Amino acid sequence: MKTVLIIGMGTVGKYLAYRMQELGNEVMIVDKNEERIQELSVLFQNAFTGDCENESILRSLGVNNFDYCFVTIGESSYASLDITALLKELGAKYVITKAKHARQAEFLKKIGADEVFFPEREIAEKLAVRYNAKNIFDYIELTSEYSIFELPILKEWEGKGIHELNIRRIYHVNIIAVKREEVLIPLSGEDLIFQENDHIVIIGKSSDAFRLSART
Repeated sequence: MKTVLIIGMGTVGKYLAYRMQELGNEVMIVDKNEERIQELSVLFQNAFTGDCENESILRSLGVNNFDYCFVTIGESSYASLDITALLKELGAKYVITKAKHARQAEFLKKIGADEVFFPEREIAEKLAVRYNAKNIFDYIELTSEYSIFELPILKEWEGKGIHELNIRRIYHVNIIAVKREEVLIPLSGEDLIFQENDHIVIIGKSSDAFRLSART
């Protein structure tokens, strides 16, 4: 279990808080909008109203006691910079801040943010990749070159084992799991036999994955 502080209960902050709590973490939420906090307080035991640009308020939260501090303020770039800087000054262990654009991210890194994320850009990139190529059902970028993809199998693979198809040699991708009727089957030493409607979860270069998807 991790202790998590989330500042800013906009869309991103709210869903991040929900999911973190579902995963068994201890979550404190903060927002300067009192009505928003009152609404969420029925779901979160630790819900606090306050403007975290005020150092005394931020200090009262004991930010150095949290494993992660998220700054998910969307409406004010200056506020996210100010709060990120204050968190680091007050001894926060690890600060993750939402950014709208690259310039803001540069400033956030300079003032001490341990990690910066772009939710809007990441969603747009994922949608672009998914709908740019045929039959890509999911996509997770690992680096600028390598990603994880979910693809349907080729029709001619049905009834055949993974090893006999030489997929790695022919297509230059590695299969890490097979998805069958919403059940994910991690690959083991056994030679799994493909069935109709199976999907593969692969890791490899995007260019190789696109070439494979074009054949499905």
